[in-house]
Amino acid sequence: MTKAVVGIIGGSGVYDLPGLTNIRRERVTAPWGDPSDELCFGQMGATQAVFLPRHGRGHRLSPSTINYRANIDAMKRAGVTDLISVSACGSFKAELFPGLFVLVDQFVDRTFGRQSSFFGNGCVAHVSMAHPIAPLLSARIAAAAKAENIAHVTSGTYVCMEGPQFSSYAESLTYKAAGYDVIGMTAMPEAKLAREAEISYATVAMVTDFDCWHPDHDNVDITAVIAVVQKNSSTVARLLTRILAEFPGEHEPCPVGSDRALDNAILTAPDARDPELLKKLDAVMKRVNGG
Repeated sequence: MTKAVVGIIGGSGVYDLPGLTNIRRERVTAPWGDPSDELCFGQMGATQAVFLPRHGRGHRLSPSTINYRANIDAMKRAGVTDLISVSACGSFKAELFPGLFVLVDQFVDRTFGRQSSFFGNGCVAHVSMAHPIAPLLSARIAAAAKAENIAHVTSGTYVCMEGPQFSSYAESLTYKAAGYDVIGMTAMPEAKLAREAEISYATVAMVTDFDCWHPDHDNVDITAVIAVVQKNSSTVARLLTRILAEFPGEHEPCPVGSDRALDNAILTAPDARDPELLKKLDAVMKRVNGG
């Protein structure tokens, strides 16, 4: 068994993790460039945790300029086995109201300007994204939300748009008609990269608005989004504290194979693999390389 280390990636309004002890900050070097910020290492009870603000402290980075590969690689190098993403999102359904937490289980990727894989020419790999969320990790989040009496639902489809602009009215109506539940700007390619890095991944999507489809609500703007995020920051902290306090000491094997995603995924023959790319993949491919 592998020791469990829980990573937290905080989105808009979530720039630190209250309650951590034995804190140290470290700039982890990644071969893909700079992560969003220093990693914050600490403990919550007996649980080892690593926190990273996705947009950097002070919210310096837009969704399209975040170096997702560097962020996930840094988490992998830090020993993270289970990664919880917290982000703001818009809702396409009246019952998914602002302040509700949606533990999504599916994604639709509408991004187009981001590096979405660690692999490429010289080492080709195709991992499965059929079930992108690690079910045991998501179940632990749901149990913590229930214990803390936090309003939540345990499934949903998250469509990830490129941004940084919010949706047009036509786009909002299209996504709603398709049956999607929420929309955000950061889950992709984060979830794909976590799968390639064999890290179990789950998303807490906090509803902040009704996008722009709802006839009885004003069009979404960042002031309204941040107001809801700030109002619920203590709720996020309670949720994460409960999760970390009750997390098992050892990583539980993932039923959908997120922690063994590279098994049979790499197509390039060993003697045809690019040595320079393999150097950059040292953390991502550590298990399959016998590390």
